[in-house]
Amino acid sequence: MGMNHDMIGHVYPPSKPYLVTSENISAFVKALGETNPAYADGTVAPPTFPIVVTMNAMDTAFHDPALQLDYARLVHSDQKFEYLRPIRVGDELTVSASVEEIKPLGTNEIATFKTDVYSGDELVVTGWSKIVVRGPEA
Repeated sequence: MGMNHDMIGHVYPPSKPYLVTSENISAFVKALGETNPAYADGTVAPPTFPIVVTMNAMDTAFHDPALQLDYARLVHSDQKFEYLRPIRVGDELTVSASVEEIKPLGTNEIATFKTDVYSGDELVVTGWSKIVVRGPEA
């Protein structure tokens, strides 16, 4: 059984707020091994930082029984972020995830999920995650 295509366009409720601190930016930079001096003082987050908040929103969507996604067969395919401005210390981020597309590819299905990351009422960054859900074994 494949994913429920009726879920295309479904928007999930916003995530709980996540306060961006110098400490969590610095920890993320350290975990990456990032050496760019622009992130050394921990006041501005590097471009991949939104994954910290978008992963939880995506996890909610992936495990939604209505979506009928077989998580055991999921393979991450692509990820991208489009920024309106950098994420900074003091931002209180919430994420709204939605199912943007589901389409067949042979016995597999490809799905695109969109995540809008807000600081308060301001849209800061939009992300797209593309996944492949492998079809049944032949």
